[in-house]
Amino acid sequence: MSAFIKTVLIIAVLTFARPAATFAQTSKYKCMIQMTNYQGEGAYIVVSLINSKDVYEKTLYVMGPDKKWYKDLKEWHKFQSKKPVNISAITGASVTGGDRSVNVFEIETAKINAGYKLRFETAVEDQKYNVKDVEVPLTTEALSAKTDGTGYIRYVRFSPN
Repeated sequence: MSAFIKTVLIIAVLTFARPAATFAQTSKYKCMIQMTNYQGEGAYIVVSLINSKDVYEKTLYVMGPDKKWYKDLKEWHKFQSKKPVNISAITGASVTGGDRSVNVFEIETAKINAGYKLRFETAVEDQKYNVKDVEVPLTTEALSAKTDGTGYIRYVRFSPN
C-alpha cells in the first residue's frame, strides 16, 4: 500500500471514529426562575435531567455554592454520590425569597419530546425540602410555557437562547 493511501486511511479513521457523543446536537435555553416571597436563607436549587423511568440522568445546574449543604438536596445527592461528576462549571449563587435567577441550560436536542423532564429540587436551611418543586416535561410545548412551582419556586419560564 502506498504511503499516500495509508495517510488517507489514517485521516479517515481519526475523523470518523470519534465517540457518538461528540456529534450530539444540543439546544440552549434561557431559564428564568421566579422565587416565592418566603422568609429565610437562600434556597439551594438543583436542576436535573430525569429520564422516562423517573431516574436522574444528568445535573444541568446547581444554585448554591457551599458543598456542605448539598446533602440537604436528598434525592439529587444520592444520585451525585453514586456517580460523582465535577459540577464546578455548573454552579452559581443560591436564590433568596422574592428574587429571580436567569441561567442558560444546554440540552441534547434528542431528549426533547422523548419522555424526559427537568426537575427543580429545592432546599432552604431549617425549612422544608421539596424534591419536586417544579417538574417540566421536556417537550417543545412545555419549554415555551410558564410552569408553576409547589414550594420555594413561584414559576419557571424557558426561552430559546
